[in-house]
Amino acid sequence: MASPEQQLATMMANIPEKTGKELDEWLNIIAASDCRKHGEIMNLLKSEHGMTHGFANLIAAKAREPSGAAETDLVAAQYSNGKESLRSLHDAIVLYANALGGDVDVAPKKASVSLRRKKQFALITPATKSRIDLGLALKGEPEEGRLEGYNAMCSHRVRLESLADFDDEVKQWVRNAYERAG
Repeated sequence: MASPEQQLATMMANIPEKTGKELDEWLNIIAASDCRKHGEIMNLLKSEHGMTHGFANLIAAKAREPSGAAETDLVAAQYSNGKESLRSLHDAIVLYANALGGDVDVAPKKASVSLRRKKQFALITPATKSRIDLGLALKGEPEEGRLEGYNAMCSHRVRLESLADFDDEVKQWVRNAYERAG
């Protein structure tokens, strides 16, 4: 079975064949539209261009990636100096969060990336060279198992060391935090 990275690479390589245009062409179409939110972009691609849900989701996520050099540099800097292996885990978390709804705002900071809706619901922090701390706004939830207490910004934390750690249980916690932030 292909890894998530391999699946993503395959989808990226198949964009021209499956959608009729290169990614850059789609990004230009999106930039020329009034669509800024993930859901709006997906709707445009699906309704006006007949794209399937999977490719619309992927291209919408790519369109919403930080385009400014400063924002891109913030994330790149977080995953340098021995933390490069964590970048695919970071990207998987962001891709999943963006798929939850078109109102997700991905805001890179110097040492972390904030995921917000009306308020912050998650915080991605490369804590060590081998671990991302995923902070979640789940006030009132019990601290048990992998769901630990954290800090004032995020009530809970999950320690993630590999893509396998970002499993259905963690995704459900992210979804719950997203829904609460609406």
